[in-house]
Amino acid sequence: MGALHEGHLALIRRARRVAGKSGSVVVSIFVNPTQFGPKEDLSRYPRPFARDMALCQSAGVDLLFHPTASEIYAPDASVIVTESSLSKGLCGASRPGHFNGVCTVVAMLFQITRPDAAIFGEKDWQQLAIVRRMVRDLKIPVKILGHPTIREEDGLALSSRNLLLTPESHLLAPRIYQALLGVEMEVEGGEKSVSKLRRGLLKDLTAIPDAVLDYAEIVNGETLEPLKRLEKGIFARALVAVKLGSVRLIDNLAL
Repeated sequence: MGALHEGHLALIRRARRVAGKSGSVVVSIFVNPTQFGPKEDLSRYPRPFARDMALCQSAGVDLLFHPTASEIYAPDASVIVTESSLSKGLCGASRPGHFNGVCTVVAMLFQITRPDAAIFGEKDWQQLAIVRRMVRDLKIPVKILGHPTIREEDGLALSSRNLLLTPESHLLAPRIYQALLGVEMEVEGGEKSVSKLRRGLLKDLTAIPDAVLDYAEIVNGETLEPLKRLEKGIFARALVAVKLGSVRLIDNLAL
C-alpha cells in the first residue's frame, strides 16, 4: 500500500532473486479503501508516491502498477471474495470486513498481473495465512512465498504506520517485540503451557505505558486456532496487536 520501507525492499529483492535474470518483477502500490474500517486511518495513510517510485527503480523493479480506486472498483461492484475461517479471530475480530477487502483486491491484482509467484511479509502473519488459503481454495495459479519480518535496530517491526508514531510512542514500541522475545525464552526454557506463556506475554504488553492491547494469542501457525499446549510437530506462533496513541501495531514470532 505504498510508503515503502526496508521491509518492502526486502520483498522486492527476494522477488528479483526468484525471477532471475530473465524474469520480471512487478510491484503494485494501491491504498485499498475496502480494507479500511469506518473508524480507521484511510485518509491519514501515507502516500509518498514519488519516493516510492524512486525506491522501486533503484531496487530493479520492471513494472510499477499504481491504479486509482475507480480503475480497480466499478461504481456498481457487487462481488467480493470472503474468507470464513482464518479471518474470524485476531485482526479479523477487531476489524470486521478487513480481510474481505484484502482477499478481493489481492485476487484482482493477481488476475491483472498474472504472477508466477508473489512475496508477502511475515509481519502480517494472518494476512499471509489467508492469502495462502485463498490461493489454495480458488485454485489461483500463483506460488505464495513468505518473507521474514524486517526490523529496526531496536527490534520494532518495520511498518508504514511507524511514520505516524509520536517520538514518545516510537521509544515505547520496541517493547512489543521484547515481550514476544520473553515468550520465546520461556519456550526455550521448556515451558509448554500456553496459558502460562500467554499470561507472561499479557503482563509485559500491558506494562507498556499508554498501550491499549487488542489481542495477544498463541496459535497454530497454519490454522490460526488457539493452542492449549505446545507439542512437537505443531507449528506455533505468538501474535499480538497493540495500539500506541492512535497507531495500531502488529507483530508475531514463531515459537
